[in-house]
Amino acid sequence: MVSTDIRRLSVQDYHRMVEVGILDPDERVELIAGQLYQMAAKGSAHSAAMTRISRALSQGLGERALLRFQDPVQLNNDSEPEPDIAVVALNPRDYEDHHPIPDEVYLLIEVSDRTLKRDKTLKARVYAQSNITDYWIWDVSGQQLWVLRHPSSTGYQQEMTLSAADTISPIAFPECIISIASFL
Repeated sequence: MVSTDIRRLSVQDYHRMVEVGILDPDERVELIAGQLYQMAAKGSAHSAAMTRISRALSQGLGERALLRFQDPVQLNNDSEPEPDIAVVALNPRDYEDHHPIPDEVYLLIEVSDRTLKRDKTLKARVYAQSNITDYWIWDVSGQQLWVLRHPSSTGYQQEMTLSAADTISPIAFPECIISIASFL
């Protein structure tokens, strides 16, 4: 009989693996629900989408929030993902002493060209369980935005799919109206 028991890693285990050299500090992995996942390589379409989305958010939000790109957020003791874009509360030291935690996160965005399934299932579940109130997934190839809101312990209770003709505002900044066409 094959055992299916999995030893889950904690955020502390993950950091220690980097400290002792088991993982390279620049290795593209993230800790989600106690397991390490390789991050997809960034293609040109992904990079271009990141630029357009960051431009739209910067113009709409100004200095009211901090934008972080592919940097960790610590959701709990066993998840420290690196979302493509995190809109977080301003911090006088720019999070020098800790990664943002859920109470400091306004919006997480994943830009998906090869990771759509993982972003819509695993990450959505973990983000919802961590009470991330606003989670967007930009589907690069489908050119649509998945908007997930109203988190619960079982997942997001609201899911919308928006296209270029639509607009959206982050929950935390309803006056910041963003055209989905600006992501194209």
